[in-house]
Amino acid sequence: MYITCLDLEGVLVPEIWIAFAEASGIPELKRTTRDEPDYDKLMEYRLGILRDRGLGLKEIQAIIATIDPMPGAKEFLDALRAEGQVIIISDTFTQFAQPLMEKLGWPTIFCNELEVADDGAITGFRMRCEQTKLTTVRALHSCGFQTLAAGDSYNDLGMIRDSKAGFLFRSTDEIKAENPDLTAFEEYDDLLAALRAAMG
Repeated sequence: MYITCLDLEGVLVPEIWIAFAEASGIPELKRTTRDEPDYDKLMEYRLGILRDRGLGLKEIQAIIATIDPMPGAKEFLDALRAEGQVIIISDTFTQFAQPLMEKLGWPTIFCNELEVADDGAITGFRMRCEQTKLTTVRALHSCGFQTLAAGDSYNDLGMIRDSKAGFLFRSTDEIKAENPDLTAFEEYDDLLAALRAAMG
């Protein structure tokens, strides 16, 4: 009984914060978990910039509405879901994810929650649990499932390494160099073939 666990941003859709940084003209917001392994530190950095600029949830959601999945992502996801259960495990937030999930055909996603004031200012965030991705795959293991996993960033390494088979997908040269034992793929067809092979 396998469940495939996938990262969202950088794997199925572009990085939301990079798209927002480009649209808003704030290059400092291009920092992602590829650059900063400490997610709490990264989010506090982002929220500080938003506060300084007077930007809130409405502005970010307007940008997210323009983002499309990466070419071939929905077809890859559909093919994988035909093989078995798939969960997207992301450190993004429910307020960001919904329009993207619609474009991907409403797959299951486990993510986090933003704290938003009445005026739309983002005041904080709530993570589901510590080390959300690793904790989630370990919980699935405790339910009798085996997991397969793929992601691109530092915060994906826990779930990748704790799964029966785990892969890097469209990751950075630095992360690949630091984890030479992990197989890395650039194309959906190759990742799909590896996941199918791991399912036996």
